[in-house]
Amino acid sequence: MSVELDVVRSIYEDWERGDFGSLEWAHPDIELVAIGGPDPGRRIGATAVRQAWRDFLSAWRDYRVFAEDYRELGDGRVLVFNRLSGHGKSSGLDVARTATPGGNLFEFDAGKVRKLLLYWDRDRALADLGLEG
Repeated sequence: MSVELDVVRSIYEDWERGDFGSLEWAHPDIELVAIGGPDPGRRIGATAVRQAWRDFLSAWRDYRVFAEDYRELGDGRVLVFNRLSGHGKSSGLDVARTATPGGNLFEFDAGKVRKLLLYWDRDRALADLGLEG
């Protein structure tokens, strides 16, 4: 097991408890890219990522991200297949009932996550990475 995988597992331990506050694992110039979902786009830098989390989470109650499978891809990259839970504060929407299984790709540089791709659709992640399910 790699150091990168250990870091990603610790991130998911927090996310599974609904704790998205720590960015100790993030490179100061982290690039966060949300592909699909309710708020697609790119943010650069820890400050922008922290604000993006706050903005996104403000619309949810009990939002969690659960890891289903971890894949080390080499070259400092770890792909995690995940599922979501939580409810929209205004709508009551149960994200677990409406969201497709997703995936997150973590790319490391010098022990920190330099780039994080948030895929709302697992098939899209696999296609973009040239992988099979």
